[in-house]
Amino acid sequence: MINHTYFQKRMGLLNLTADQMEQLHLATLDILEQVGVKVYEPEALKLLKDAGAPIKGDLVKIQPWMVQQALQTTPCKIAIYNRSGIRAMTLEKGRIYYGTGSDTPYVMDIETGLRRRSTKQDTINASRVTDALENIDFVMSMAHASDVPEIRTDRHHFEAMTLNTTKPIIFDAHDRKGLLDIIQMASLAAGGRNKLAEKPYIIHYSEPTSPLMHSKNALEKLLTAAEERIPVIYVPAVMCGATGPVTTAGSLVVANAEILSGLVIHQLKAKGAPYIYGGGTPPLNMITTVCSYGDPQLDLGCASLVQMAHFYNLPSFTTAGCTDAQSFDQQAAMEVGFNLLITALAGGNLIHDIGYIGAGMATSLEQVILCNEGIGAIKYITRGVEINPTTLALDVIEKVGPGGQFLTEQHTMDNFRTQMHFTKLFNRNNYDNWVAAGKKDFGINANALIHEILQWHEVPSLDSEAEEAIKNIAEGNETNTKLA
Repeated sequence: MINHTYFQKRMGLLNLTADQMEQLHLATLDILEQVGVKVYEPEALKLLKDAGAPIKGDLVKIQPWMVQQALQTTPCKIAIYNRSGIRAMTLEKGRIYYGTGSDTPYVMDIETGLRRRSTKQDTINASRVTDALENIDFVMSMAHASDVPEIRTDRHHFEAMTLNTTKPIIFDAHDRKGLLDIIQMASLAAGGRNKLAEKPYIIHYSEPTSPLMHSKNALEKLLTAAEERIPVIYVPAVMCGATGPVTTAGSLVVANAEILSGLVIHQLKAKGAPYIYGGGTPPLNMITTVCSYGDPQLDLGCASLVQMAHFYNLPSFTTAGCTDAQSFDQQAAMEVGFNLLITALAGGNLIHDIGYIGAGMATSLEQVILCNEGIGAIKYITRGVEINPTTLALDVIEKVGPGGQFLTEQHTMDNFRTQMHFTKLFNRNNYDNWVAAGKKDFGINANALIHEILQWHEVPSLDSEAEEAIKNIAEGNETNTKLA
């Protein structure tokens, strides 16, 4: 049986000690019990009150034992499938997966290289490109479509994704109705609601409001995901110095309090429903007032939250493959290289936002191509060195002896494909051959690959009736298609 998951073996980044994680946990419990969180959704308030939480108006003081109970009932691993019902990801310690981000208002045009408003076709293009890239594991919408009614962009984004990739999809929804529509669309693609429940290929993304608030809209979606048993990511993006303390440690406490209080509500609604921990603590740049996607403080916060997910034995969601650079340039390459590697070494399960530039305001497909190449190298490195009689090659070393060569040995022919890392686009040629090939830089080759994929890559089609029904739901039209 083919293993479609990736396991990180030996390398790792531990920027928090066990004592520090315990300190963050205890500080979080103190904030939840003494300060509390605002909860603006009636059902959530009732669940908390019935469970024994002190409540005054919309302020809830969550008790430490409530957090402990929620942690005990939350799954420590989640199986995610592709659209065809084949397992694609197992969210647990040691598994790392990379994917794109969602909803950028702008894209870098693949014809002109200039920034422009995003359209639905950009989500279609991004989905098809990522479907073809071997090191991208899941898909988000990338672009926020400006050419469809705003009230239905969430449904149009999901239609564009689910019809143009078979890979797992992380999606957001405007509200509870949008979430239910998207679950119906996914059920049609999966062959029925029961099949989707058995082998989910979708993960819902929602957010609390920092600091320490849970909006009515966010909680309605959280509760619906719990009830429907759809895996949910409920994660904050606490800005250091703005919606959280300027210190990384302080913002980690705020973020952790929001995540764990959301978890308590989620598990009170449906014990054992799948919940994914994570988020980030990006800094608000005090000079430009931009929320940074490339600053090392973001990387430090993301890695720390991944470690806290390990502390709680929960699947994690984090950020990498993004930059503050406004174009696909040297800064972009360096920043994405740093954060792609850091989050992998930290052991993040779902690593999203590949292709973000301009502090999350725009998408660059060329950067997605760059990340795909970099991720291939990162996965190769973090697998570590395989040591066994074949790889030690003692008999071959003895046969060749001092001063010999290994190029023509059968051992080399038998093993080079599995032992070496190969790249599609990174230059591994000498200068003369590079000149003879046209002196093309990475950006030119990346753009050419994008056009090649969009021209030739084919995504397996759904049943025509299901496809039509999905399109009707996106448009807001009635569908008569029955779900199993």
